Amino acid sequence: MDIKKKLNSIPRTPGVYFFRDKDRHVLYIGKANDLKKRVSSYFRKRYPDPRIQRMAGLITDIDYVPTASNAEALIYEASFIKQFKPRYNIALKDDKSYPFLKLTVKEKYSRLIITREKNRDGSLYFGPYTNAALLRQAVSFMKHVFPLRTCARLPKRACLNYHIGLCLGPCLGDEKDKQYKETVRDIKLFLSGKKKMLIKRLAQRMKRCAQNMEYEEALKIRESINALSVVIDQSRLRKPLDGDLKELKDVLGLRVVPARIEAFDISNIYGTSSVGSMVTFFDARPLKSQYRRYRIKTVKEIDDYSMIREVVRRRYRRLLEEKKNMPDLILIDGGLGHLNTALDELKRIGLGIPIISIAKKKELIYMKGRKGPIMLPRRSKAFKLIQRIRNEAHRFAISYHKLLRKKEMLK
Repeated sequence: MDIKKKLNSIPRTPGVYFFRDKDRHVLYIGKANDLKKRVSSYFRKRYPDPRIQRMAGLITDIDYVPTASNAEALIYEASFIKQFKPRYNIALKDDKSYPFLKLTVKEKYSRLIITREKNRDGSLYFGPYTNAALLRQAVSFMKHVFPLRTCARLPKRACLNYHIGLCLGPCLGDEKDKQYKETVRDIKLFLSGKKKMLIKRLAQRMKRCAQNMEYEEALKIRESINALSVVIDQSRLRKPLDGDLKELKDVLGLRVVPARIEAFDISNIYGTSSVGSMVTFFDARPLKSQYRRYRIKTVKEIDDYSMIREVVRRRYRRLLEEKKNMPDLILIDGGLGHLNTALDELKRIGLGIPIISIAKKKELIYMKGRKGPIMLPRRSKAFKLIQRIRNEAHRFAISYHKLLRKKEMLK
């Protein structure tokens, strides 16, 4: 194999790479934010570690699996190392140094836990993983797609996680058994790196639900397929954006990396054809299948606060009624007044989703619990991401407003 030609064909995306010897045996498996840059580095310099230098001399072929994020590459890397057991992956042989994912299959309703202890308790262990922060980010994504319980003991009634779509609610009774077992089987496939097989199974299940007129369940499955498709669709791969989300989490003091962000904007001119828009970003990229438009129904005057209240109420009451997943972060295009209005409406609904607003002109960011506005450096990844999401919500609102005005003029 021509190594140079192979290097030129490797994409600049996150992913997992495999080094093989002349007999096609796997020598080493690694992950990278930039596959091309990382793999090429092995052939451009001499490593001080003689073991790595010796391994580089044995490489005759390179394989790779592109992923949508560094967090996904982390999951893949561990599953492939466990499968192939490459001779040069000695770092992950020290199980005590790195975290695992533990699936408690011996419990009636399994849980997914991050742990550093691997015991003989009948649970399934995945890993070890080299980066605990990335692992937590991957688990945050998995909670939305595979809503397993997180409580150590089943409560007597459904908790908030059930109401916001992050748990199937096994505490409600045995009628959840079949669905819960299917979800456990799904997450096993995901953690084993068999996502194409998983999506095929989900598609079959969605078709079966639709045939049985279980349309609500079919819709939930479709949303899971859409989320997983974003992760594995190569047409969506771009420069890795994990750093943007990590920085956003840190500057806002969030508990989890905001994988799913929903942003709102209002558009009206002199109170006519007033509309609201909601755009969804997943893994810092627009998920246009989840965009929503709202024609304002209850507000007749020019009152942005009341319009924001209506749109937020309609969006999240519906998600609660349909038991769908909630976002990790809400963004409002506006100032402190807009933020307080949205906060008040969420409180009335009974939700505590983290929420921020960004005011135009000075681009100040407001958040509950902060005494004053947050002023981020204009070149920071977090600020650019917030600004990009806000601009997309504004563009989407304007386009809908223009469409309605054109219809009114035609009438």
